[in-house]
Amino acid sequence: CQGRISDGGVFNNSILAKKIYDESLNLLSPKALPGQQEKSPYVFVCDGAFPLKENLMKPFPGNHLRGSPRRSFNYRLSSARRVVENTFGIMASVFRVLRKPSLLQPEKTNTIVLACVHLHNFLRRSESSKNLYCPPDIFDT
Repeated sequence: CQGRISDGGVFNNSILAKKIYDESLNLLSPKALPGQQEKSPYVFVCDGAFPLKENLMKPFPGNHLRGSPRRSFNYRLSSARRVVENTFGIMASVFRVLRKPSLLQPEKTNTIVLACVHLHNFLRRSESSKNLYCPPDIFDT
């Protein structure tokens, strides 16, 4: 038994990591953010356990002075990660298939995950279900 493997360790042993490292992932081309001229790459929001790469955005290490640009960046990145983690938590609580490793072929897994995402978005936007699916103030903002 290997014991506990960190998120970064799992990532480094994944096909996704290999494709990011050798730039074969086929990500969308960089685009300018609203109100900006300079193009920015699409990124995966990560924690400090991950390596820094063009398409992997992680926080600056260490503690930073209140009001400093690095502390502000880390706070905003942490907020983005929380949104992703809360969303996945909501989805996993409703769609039990997301609670355990998939034993299906990757193509079928992709289809199931996309179906869950579409159903999640539908339930969140539908006037008749949004307050039942995810009641206001259930998660931190």
